[in-house]
Amino acid sequence: MKNKKILISIKPKFVEKILSGDKKYEYRTKRPKTNINTMLIYCTSPTMKIVAEASIEHIICGTPNKIWKMTNEKSGIQQKDFFKYFSGKKMAYAYKLNKITKFNAPRKLKYYGITHPPQSFQFLK
Repeated sequence: MKNKKILISIKPKFVEKILSGDKKYEYRTKRPKTNINTMLIYCTSPTMKIVAEASIEHIICGTPNKIWKMTNEKSGIQQKDFFKYFSGKKMAYAYKLNKITKFNAPRKLKYYGITHPPQSFQFLK
């Protein structure tokens, strides 16, 4: 199977939790229409670099209540913040992260030919 990658922007406090293993799920209000198996992690301001890569074990979809019940132990986020993020949304998506590799030298976006960080996600070749 071809390796399909996406780039996702994540706030520094959550990047730290992913790298420490406290956060095993990345939550999103959308999911790509095609299957993906790798996520590049762009750490937002003040870092503003791609700091790690993670394989995506699978993506869980369901109501925010269902997703919270299934993932809260390794969510890396407080319940009130989770439900604030999904406020008004019927569906929630949880990307189960696995095999996280922190880059020794964080990479600028231009390393991948990208000029701006994605709002939601961006496919990579």
